[in-house]
Amino acid sequence: MSTITFQGNPIETIGSLPSVGSQAPDFTLTKGDLSDVSLADFKGKWKILNIVPSLDTGVCAKSAKEFNDEVKNYSNLVVLNISRDLPFAATRFCSAEGVDNIIPLSEMRDQSFGKTYGVTMTTGPLAGIHSRAVVVLDDQDKVVYTEQVPEIAQEPNYVEALKVVKK
Repeated sequence: MSTITFQGNPIETIGSLPSVGSQAPDFTLTKGDLSDVSLADFKGKWKILNIVPSLDTGVCAKSAKEFNDEVKNYSNLVVLNISRDLPFAATRFCSAEGVDNIIPLSEMRDQSFGKTYGVTMTTGPLAGIHSRAVVVLDDQDKVVYTEQVPEIAQEPNYVEALKVVKK
């Protein structure tokens, strides 16, 4: 369990992020076209898992836009924006905001991602949705970087996350 804050008040997550150096746990998430994808669908690519509470908030939207702009500078990187938002809402956000370099994914159907990656908040007013976190996986799905953002209203450290990705 991780303890983070929401507007300065302590809240807890269901677990902890996977350890750096470990093999990333597999997942099944839903795309905007309602097809399901797993980690294997991104085999051979570096992956940034931008895990957010909801794209319907300013900080989550900003992190999606920031990673959307940065991913263009890398030849073998995919950014997966993961939330419990419905796939339709995430796709609508991306279309409206010109965010076309990331892949929005939803925990709509298979709800094990949040537990497996330790990001489901279990206490506080946002209990049941994901905390803000970044996990970077190399092209062999090894965890090379993690950040559990300590305050929900805070942005992740983009520079540190991108620093570990090989161009």
